[in-house]
Amino acid sequence: MKKTTTKKCAEEHGDAIGELCVLCKRRDNCPDKYGEKITLQEHNISVHYFCLLMSSGIFQRGEEHEGIHGFLVDDIRKEILRSSRLRCMVCKKAGASVGCSIKSCRKMVHLPCGIEQEFIFQFTDLFPSFCKKHRPTQTCSFSPTLPLCCSICLEPVEPVLSYSVLKCPACHGSWFHRSCVQFQAHSAAMFFFKCTLCNNKEQFQQEMLRMGIHIPERDASWELEENAYGDLLQVYQHCDAVKCSCHRGRSYSAQSGGYEIVRCKFCGSSGTHRKCSSLKLYETNWSCGDCKAAAERTVSPIPNHVKSPLAERQEKKRLFKRCLTSLHSSLISKRRCVDASPAEILMDLATQITPQQTTAVLLKNDNVLEAALKALRQTDFSPCHTLSVSFSRSTRSEKLVNQRRFLSLLLRNLSNSSVFEGPEGSKNLALNSKALRDDLYYEIGCLLALSLVHGGPPVTFFSPALYHSLFHYPPDYKLTAEDLGDVILTNKVKMIAESNSLLELKRAVRAASEYLHVAGCWRQVNKLTDKEMLLEDILNFYLIIRMQLPLQRFREGLRTLGVFERVQAWPEGFYPVFCDAGERMTAESMFSLFTTRFSEEKEKAAKEDITLGFWRQYLHECEDGQCAASLEDILIYVTAADGIPAVGFNPAPSLSFFTPLDSTCAFPQSHTEANHLILPVLPSYELFKKHLEYAVCQLSVMQAI
Repeated sequence: MKKTTTKKCAEEHGDAIGELCVLCKRRDNCPDKYGEKITLQEHNISVHYFCLLMSSGIFQRGEEHEGIHGFLVDDIRKEILRSSRLRCMVCKKAGASVGCSIKSCRKMVHLPCGIEQEFIFQFTDLFPSFCKKHRPTQTCSFSPTLPLCCSICLEPVEPVLSYSVLKCPACHGSWFHRSCVQFQAHSAAMFFFKCTLCNNKEQFQQEMLRMGIHIPERDASWELEENAYGDLLQVYQHCDAVKCSCHRGRSYSAQSGGYEIVRCKFCGSSGTHRKCSSLKLYETNWSCGDCKAAAERTVSPIPNHVKSPLAERQEKKRLFKRCLTSLHSSLISKRRCVDASPAEILMDLATQITPQQTTAVLLKNDNVLEAALKALRQTDFSPCHTLSVSFSRSTRSEKLVNQRRFLSLLLRNLSNSSVFEGPEGSKNLALNSKALRDDLYYEIGCLLALSLVHGGPPVTFFSPALYHSLFHYPPDYKLTAEDLGDVILTNKVKMIAESNSLLELKRAVRAASEYLHVAGCWRQVNKLTDKEMLLEDILNFYLIIRMQLPLQRFREGLRTLGVFERVQAWPEGFYPVFCDAGERMTAESMFSLFTTRFSEEKEKAAKEDITLGFWRQYLHECEDGQCAASLEDILIYVTAADGIPAVGFNPAPSLSFFTPLDSTCAFPQSHTEANHLILPVLPSYELFKKHLEYAVCQLSVMQAI
């Protein structure tokens, strides 16, 4: 169950300033560093909210109004008891409730001690904590040559990335002190927190969360000020004429007459007495100098009015509202982009590929994955370069043919690699220490993104659990024992799930005790309904908690060429691309895939129409297994792809005809670079089938050699 940072609490907090936090044992009341300090007087509990969030042994099991933001009182007492047996590595005192999320690391601290020791606390997902050794870091692909300054406080900053110095992941030119960017995050909050230089919001927020910056889920601080926009409700009453002749002052306004204040008909934030601007008593349409100049597209060199403080404030608010409007428009346009199909979105990403620059991929002994990783690890590798694939034992030199064949083989090798486990067509990520050490999860994610954009087939082998872990879709997906890759563990979890009595449940728990101890889920069960929470904890640990680092690196790999961001923006649309094997190709779907080009001459077009009927008949016989070739063999013959690529065909497959001089040796011709098939116009279906089958099967035999 996820922890949340929503700041609502129905309990009586009381005056928490002097109370001792039951977890960190400090009296500090610093909401920016430790979160809100909450006291439950009836339970004699006072605790910093961040201390609760980061504690390793407690989760929110209640509703938002129960306990402290969903942390139940009984669970808090259990966490106090658990942490009382653990000693802090910094102050050496008991009560260390926060541990490093790396399983092999045993470092435990109090939250304030962890902050002093430069721990990183991530306020997202399951709120993991990382010690100085295992904390995430940033990298910089270039060395700044000019002196740098913090983009927030403008003070000098050391151009070395560290715990105290962070940079924007989007523009790479904006560097910050950690304390400055944390202060900005608390002020701007989630809706306005963005890079001060490039204004990137989404990527910037994700990176700052990864680096331990807390971003409150509320409106900006300036929006929460009491009566912040009260002056908008006031009617402007001030004479801004250069010389005011009213003896009662500029702020005086009579009910009528020469000293009645008339406001600008355009902005309403400038005014004048009628007499001060020589207005007739019946005149109501008056405009200030600025608005008049704007309306007439002229700028007066001599100011006629003094710019009022309210006018300045309202001008700023109008500019701010205009910025929000443009931001809203951009958000709407991005949402409308979702109307495109996944193939169209991937085609848009493919525009980043430059045909002029290539990356060489040489395959020896059909070791596709090894060749792909070797190319990926080249120092000059770029995902935007076109893949130039060559097979050591192949005589074919067509670039597109080799590339499509390579991407198809690569996808099969990826699904059978060591980072995946589970049944065919429903794979989950496997926990592999060597793959973590070699950063293979990142590389596999990168290769999958490359394959999709460069014209490879749809992935289709992800399990719903893996897709949910990556993109949080389907939103209501519930983990089950079937999602576990370990067969022994799956059977033991099924025994717990299928227990129909308390006795059966206790036996199943004892049988799975080893796995429960590893997961930290071992407990005594006193009633049959305890199995629901137990199952949830087991599945949560084995499928999510222990897989955090592999999932994180896999996501980073999928960000190649912007694939992850596009999928995350429309996860329901891309679900069939990653998880659904799709409908098997039929004769009719194959027939409709091709655009037919007939001759202009009516006599030729009539004969070609008969040949088109032969083509359709042949496809149906292939589907029924009456031919030596399959529909996939035909598609390979024409396009060099055994299925429709995720990005679609470009250009679309087409069909034309030719009339041979000698029908006995008239074979069809394929132009794979153009996805084009040329069929011979022959007098009988038997001859048409014989020649077409020979051409298709000959290619299949050559590829198998």
